Amino acid sequence: MKLIERIKRLFKDQDNRTLLSSFISLSALQGINLVLPLVILPYLVRILGMELYGLIAFSAAFVYYFQVITDYGFNLTATREIAIHRNNQTKIIEIYNSVMIIKLILLLFSFLIMTMIIFSFKVLRDNYEIYYLTFGVVIGNALLPTWLFQGMERMKYMTILNLITKVSFTVLIFIFVTKKEDYLLVPIFTSAGYIISGLLSFLIIKKSFKITLSNQPISVLKTYLKDGWFIFLSQLKITFFSNSNILILGFFTGNIEVGYFSSAEKIIRALSALQTPIVSAMFPYISKNIQKNPILIISRIHKIAKIGTGLYLIIIVSIFLFAENIVLIMFNSVIQQVVLTLRIILIIPLCVFLNNLFGTQILLNLGKDRLFFRVLLMTALINLGLVFPLTYWYSYIGTSISMVISEIFLLSGMYYFAQKIEL
Repeated sequence: MKLIERIKRLFKDQDNRTLLSSFISLSALQGINLVLPLVILPYLVRILGMELYGLIAFSAAFVYYFQVITDYGFNLTATREIAIHRNNQTKIIEIYNSVMIIKLILLLFSFLIMTMIIFSFKVLRDNYEIYYLTFGVVIGNALLPTWLFQGMERMKYMTILNLITKVSFTVLIFIFVTKKEDYLLVPIFTSAGYIISGLLSFLIIKKSFKITLSNQPISVLKTYLKDGWFIFLSQLKITFFSNSNILILGFFTGNIEVGYFSSAEKIIRALSALQTPIVSAMFPYISKNIQKNPILIISRIHKIAKIGTGLYLIIIVSIFLFAENIVLIMFNSVIQQVVLTLRIILIIPLCVFLNNLFGTQILLNLGKDRLFFRVLLMTALINLGLVFPLTYWYSYIGTSISMVISEIFLLSGMYYFAQKIEL
C-alpha cells in the first residue's frame, strides 16, 4: 500500500508525468531505431555481399559529416532553449524560425562542399551516384525539428513519424532489393523516408504548436549561430573521432574491410541506443531544474550512472561470451572478422552512456560548453594520432582499437571535469 501511495504522489507532479510520457515515446522510438537496422543488416549483407554493403556504409559515414554541419549542435542548444522558454510562444516562434533558416543555409553549403569533395577524389567520383542519393538523409534530417519536439517534451510525434517512414522504407528494401544490381535502391528508400518524415513534421508543427513561418533579423540569426558554435564544434569532433574511422579504413583498405567493421559497429550502435530514451528524456528536464537545485540533480545523475553501468556490464559480458552465436544468427554463418571486431569494441556502449551523463547532462546543462569542447578536441587529436598508423598496420582491428582508446579517454575527461565543478 505504501508503494502504491508513493507512486500516486510521484505522478501527481506534472514534470514527472511529462518525463514519463517522453520516456515512453523515446523508448518506442529507439525500439524502432534499434530493431530495423538489425533486421536490414543481415539481409543486405546476404543479398549485396560484404563489398557493396561496405560501400553503402562508407557513403553513409561520408554523408554523415554534412548532417552534423546542418545540425549545428541544435539538437542540444535548441532543445535547451525550447525547454527553458516553452511557455513563451513568441520566443518559441523565434527559436524555430531562426534554427530552420540557419539549417537550410547550412544544407545548401553542405551540398556544394560535398560536390567539390566528390569530384576531387577518384575513389569518390567513381561512385558519385550513391553519395548524392544518400544525401537525402541530410535533407530530411534538416527538415525534421527533433529539437523542438524534445524541448517541448512531445516526443510522441517523433515516434509516429519514425514508425510510418522507417517501417515503410524497410518494407520497400525487402520487396525491391533482391539482387546486387539493386544496391542504389537502399539509399533511395532510406532518403525518401527521412524526407517524407521531415515534410510531415511541418503539418504537425502548424496544427499542434501554432507556429507560423516568418523571417528573422540577421542579428537574431547571428546570436543563435554564436550560441551554438562550441556545441557544433564539439559535435563535429565527436563525428571526427567516431565516424571518420570508417572513412580512413575505406581509404586504407577497401569496402570489404569496411563491411566487416560496419557490421560489428551496427550492433554496437544498437547497444548504445538502449540508453537514448533515458538520457534524451532527461535532457530537457535537467535543463529546467539543474539551476534550481544542482546538488540534488547531479546526485540523481550519479545514481542513474551506477544502475546503468551495472546493466550494461551484464549485457557486455553476455555478448562477449556468445558473440559467435549472435553473428551466426544474424548472418547465417560465423564471420570471424565480425566476431573479433565486435568483441574489441563492446565496451563502447557503456562509455557512450557515461559520456552522455557526465558530459551532456552535467557539463552542458551547467553552461560548461567550452570545457565540453576542450575534452572532445583532445580526444579527436588522440584518435587522429592513433587511427592512421593502427589502421595502416592492422586494418579494421587497428581501427577498432583506436576507437576504444578514444572513447575511454573521452569518458575519463568528462568524468574528471564533471567532478571538479564547484556548485
